[in-house]
Amino acid sequence: MKRIALLAVLTAVAACGSDSPTNPSTGPIAFTAALSAANEVPAVTNADANGRGTATMTLNVPRDSSGAVTGGGTMNFVVPLSGFPAGTPVILAHIHPGAAGATGSPLVNTGLSAASPVVLADGTGTLTFNDVPVDQVKAQQIVSNPAGFYFNAHTVLNPGGAVRGQLVRQ
Repeated sequence: MKRIALLAVLTAVAACGSDSPTNPSTGPIAFTAALSAANEVPAVTNADANGRGTATMTLNVPRDSSGAVTGGGTMNFVVPLSGFPAGTPVILAHIHPGAAGATGSPLVNTGLSAASPVVLADGTGTLTFNDVPVDQVKAQQIVSNPAGFYFNAHTVLNPGGAVRGQLVRQ
């Protein structure tokens, strides 16, 4: 009986800080995107065609009790990549507006640039960006319709995008 009571208490405590589209809280909001070269528009068919990864993005913005974004904040990105040719330079990484199959201009720029790329020495590596500024309007757009946005990473060989995935709220 004590185990059941303890389990109930731990479950209740864990649920207090949880965030979901149907039960918003005021804490960070997590998104993921399953990245694939086949998801790019058009699909990548050259040496980067086996590129893949997962983007995990954490949005830190102030929110009211209904979950509405009430101000600007920051976003953190962790993006492990694999399947690229050795020595591939990743030159850009962004969140764009656009449903699957559509394209859009960058909305949230991680700050990665061709002047200081991340080189995937053995074809694998992790992109990490912290405290990327996101204004209130853009944050609310992403929170309201994550599937209407995608994350992609660009390489020298595929400057328009090498891997892409739609955002999914966690």
